Amino acid sequence: MTDSKLFQPIKVGNLTLNHRIVLAPLTRNKASEKGHVPYVSVVKEYYSQRGSDPGTLLITEGAFIAQKAGVLKYAPGLWTQEQLDAWKEVTDAVHAKGSFIFCQLWALGRAADSSALKEEDPSLDLVGPSPIKIHSSETPRGLTTKEIHEYHEIYARAASDAVHKAGFDGVEIHGANGYLVDQFLQDVSNQRTDEYGGSIENRARFGLEVVDAVVRAVGAQRTAVRMSPWSTFMDMGMKDPIPTFSYYVSQIKERHSDLAYIHLVEPRVTGITTRSPDEIDARESNDFIRDIWAPRPLISAGAYTRESAMETADTKGDIIAFGRYFISNPDITVKLKKNLPLTPYNRSTFYLTGEVATGYIDYPFYSAE
Repeated sequence: MTDSKLFQPIKVGNLTLNHRIVLAPLTRNKASEKGHVPYVSVVKEYYSQRGSDPGTLLITEGAFIAQKAGVLKYAPGLWTQEQLDAWKEVTDAVHAKGSFIFCQLWALGRAADSSALKEEDPSLDLVGPSPIKIHSSETPRGLTTKEIHEYHEIYARAASDAVHKAGFDGVEIHGANGYLVDQFLQDVSNQRTDEYGGSIENRARFGLEVVDAVVRAVGAQRTAVRMSPWSTFMDMGMKDPIPTFSYYVSQIKERHSDLAYIHLVEPRVTGITTRSPDEIDARESNDFIRDIWAPRPLISAGAYTRESAMETADTKGDIIAFGRYFISNPDITVKLKKNLPLTPYNRSTFYLTGEVATGYIDYPFYSAE
């Protein structure tokens, strides 16, 4: 069924994709422990392999917008010249294959590891919208209004550097999975009483201001936002996310109708866990966001198969993000189109650290199998 919309071109921002299969953002632990510099020798090969089918959109793993945004060992950053220079080699390699690459902008908020922060810089605090902790971590300090405004500028600077210095085609604001933007949006993590908490409008304010700041820095057509309305990962999960996310997406549409795309995590996925259909309540659907955002580009991520990806692309018009199977099939776009068997992935290699090829750049292409 190669006439499926999944294999047809679509315009995303100022880019024309040759099909509707994208690489989902995936943390792979392939940056230096302290400097958070991508290991170019393997990272460049990893992304260029997955961009080998021209016209493919790749979304990077989350890159920290600043040291204070929360750091994880072996995760990449986007705030030093050395980091930007490494990323430039990666983007050049992807562009040489005729494909495109967006950088995901990451700030952890209360999901950061306080000990890792202190190792980086003893002055760094664990922070969030409110002093509400994740069950297994310390209680964060609530951000001051001044610090919130500083974050706007940090996001804008990171976006500008990603596009204008590192050569990315655009940026995706990580507003999903219980990280900083998501924390402000949801009432389970935001109990502020100022202009950034309380009402839906106030809780959405931070995320909308971040989008505004990034758009000012790089333009709407180079800006995207990821969100996960139904996820309970990182102790998230409002009783009814529909009113909040309806307002949030409606405001993004009103302010920036030509945004590159919105990226949704499907309800069946929460963190690294995929739920079976009988575990999902009938009301848990992202269709309310699709209805608001249509006919604009929308990426959907969530344990897709070839069949479910084609069905969703054909019936809803979505672009489909593949993660785990894109790891083990660098030419998954070709395999899906030709209905070829997919190489199984090895979860034990997902987070191997260092400049290692195993489970990263050693999966074969179909032509080499």
